[in-house]
Amino acid sequence: MAELLQRLRERKLVQWALAYIAAAFALIQVLDVVAQRFGWPDVLERLLILALAIGFFITLVLAWYHGERGAQNVTRTELVILALLLTIGTGLLWRYGRMPPPGNAAPQGPTAAAAAPAVITSETSVAVLPLANEGGDADQQYFSDGLSEDLISALSQFDGLKVISRNSAFQFRDSKLSSDAIGRALGVAHLLEGSVRRLQDQVRVSAELVNAADGSTLWSQHYDRAYKDLFALQDEITNAVASALKAKLLESGAAMLQSERPPSGNLDAWNAYSRARFHAAIIDPADGRQAIEYYNQAIAFDPRYARAYAGMSLAESIIGATFFSGAEQQEAYVKARAAADRALQLDPSMALAHAARGLLLQWQDFDWTAAESEYRRATELAPGDGFYSAQLGRMRGVLGHSQQAISLLRQGGVTDPRDASVQYWLGWYLAADGQAEAAEQALRNAVTLTPGKSFLAAGLVIMQVRRGEYEAASATAQQTPPGIWRDIALAFAAQTGNDRAAADAALQSLIAQSADGSAYQIAEVYGLRKDADNMFTWLDRAWDARDSGISRLLTDPFILPYRGDARFAAFCSKVGLPTATDAKFAP
Repeated sequence: MAELLQRLRERKLVQWALAYIAAAFALIQVLDVVAQRFGWPDVLERLLILALAIGFFITLVLAWYHGERGAQNVTRTELVILALLLTIGTGLLWRYGRMPPPGNAAPQGPTAAAAAPAVITSETSVAVLPLANEGGDADQQYFSDGLSEDLISALSQFDGLKVISRNSAFQFRDSKLSSDAIGRALGVAHLLEGSVRRLQDQVRVSAELVNAADGSTLWSQHYDRAYKDLFALQDEITNAVASALKAKLLESGAAMLQSERPPSGNLDAWNAYSRARFHAAIIDPADGRQAIEYYNQAIAFDPRYARAYAGMSLAESIIGATFFSGAEQQEAYVKARAAADRALQLDPSMALAHAARGLLLQWQDFDWTAAESEYRRATELAPGDGFYSAQLGRMRGVLGHSQQAISLLRQGGVTDPRDASVQYWLGWYLAADGQAEAAEQALRNAVTLTPGKSFLAAGLVIMQVRRGEYEAASATAQQTPPGIWRDIALAFAAQTGNDRAAADAALQSLIAQSADGSAYQIAEVYGLRKDADNMFTWLDRAWDARDSGISRLLTDPFILPYRGDARFAAFCSKVGLPTATDAKFAP
């Protein structure tokens, strides 16, 4: 060991290794900056890094032989070793250079259909990536997010400008992907990025509009302004970006300008509203209550802040429907309705307020036609926001118009291409329209975008059951995350096999665990089993429990085979649905 250490010192192996690592690290940092600026593909960066790694071993070989005798000629043995290393390195470069980057590997099996890149439909398209919070205080994240969301809202007011929604754009927070990769994923030609720092009464904003394809800068600016001039700063940035993209404001007509700002211009109200939005985006009870508290603060600062009332209504409805039941849920709905009514009283032209009322009509009242009317009005008022188009599409599907639902959901997907819910319902209605392959693709996209959601995976199982694919359905059901939707998926999958005892046991297990919460799904399983009597019995139980699954009725492949039964028409009349549907399931 002493002799080995002496030889290492003589050949200066450690010195060579440290020097190479330092030089390689510096080179990688430079490469990263250059690659981002020129929009190099990720594979090129990986190849260069791999080449540096191989070069490290070559350096060690050279150091071993020449650390002290650098003038010595290369021997035949050294040439053989170097040739072998270069051969191995070339093989590694070929092998790993062809592989997708970590985290973006093409998934196999149930998730083989990765979410397809959105189509770049227009050169006048932009995604506002979340502005980086440079203040160093995590509590200020809401502030930079609030500015980002306001820019999204403001840019959406420009005619012909496609602006990606918060839901999709914010998925690329702190992303290491190239601008080209992000642009292709969101289907836009341009990206707006930058940073925000708030220091007491001063705000510093850096913004840059880049061409997504090559990363070139179209416009950039740095601002240092007083906090009191925040709204004027937002307008300046919005107009500069719109000018660079040659976009013009919407003309007056059915569409109305939708603003995030309080009518009084009170910055404290906007600040509280931004905090509320930050917490409302995190769907859990604690954040939901925090969001509602901040909405109330915003209203206290400006009692005429209609958008804060609308936001509070949505928060109450979502939290109530997702986490509460019984009297507690009804109390949340009462509060949501009062807030939505007040928002519409203050500003009848606010799309968000109409959507909030539509959600209540849909979830609490089961008044499908009235809910559709509210979503339609929201779409007219904010035609550039895909959220409202998607909600309207969903309601057209509920009323049995699957083809119109597909068209509207696809419109919603233009500005929110990475919304798993949009992909899920698109898949459902594509299946109802007989487009089985496209339906499965959309459902796989939904699962890939949000892999931990058992509800989405269960939708894929239902598709596979419909097509009689027992093995695929069973495999997908087994891989579904634990929870009631996994139990539902297993019950569906079991009906497709030849083991009737297992099918009976899976159904009885579902009934024992969730008779009230899954009444509609139990009715579907009985429909699949061709047991009409039990199916209609469980449909009645679903209505008594006000099970939201009833909204699937007119496009449901397990219920619609019985539409010739007089009980089907009677049930539709009871729940306020028409009997007509354009569903035409593929065989």
